[in-house]
Amino acid sequence: MTQLTPSLSQEVNQLHADLCSALADPTRILLLYALSEKPHMVNALVEKLGISQPTISRHLKILRERGLVNVVRLGQNVEYSLSDLRLIEALDMLRAVLRDNIQRRAMLISDKQENL
Repeated sequence: MTQLTPSLSQEVNQLHADLCSALADPTRILLLYALSEKPHMVNALVEKLGISQPTISRHLKILRERGLVNVVRLGQNVEYSLSDLRLIEALDMLRAVLRDNIQRRAMLISDKQENL
């Protein structure tokens, strides 16, 4: 196993933070889930998600810059696809953690109310 130099470790941490920041927006999460179903062009995403074209395009640009989506030019149109299905697995895992966290909080609140 190769040992990371401090500068390489810092670069990896920055890339990790950049990827996480790309996932930190609800619209981008919706886009990733939509693209996990099948590749879409921008106008199809606008119709599917009910979000304006400039907003969709801005978020797709961020996802593209972070390497989370692929782009294929089809004449005058551009088709976007998910770059790696493991992104959806990671998002699903985060949702499971969130669900469990919400359930724990609900139980704590319930326990507090019973002890009043």
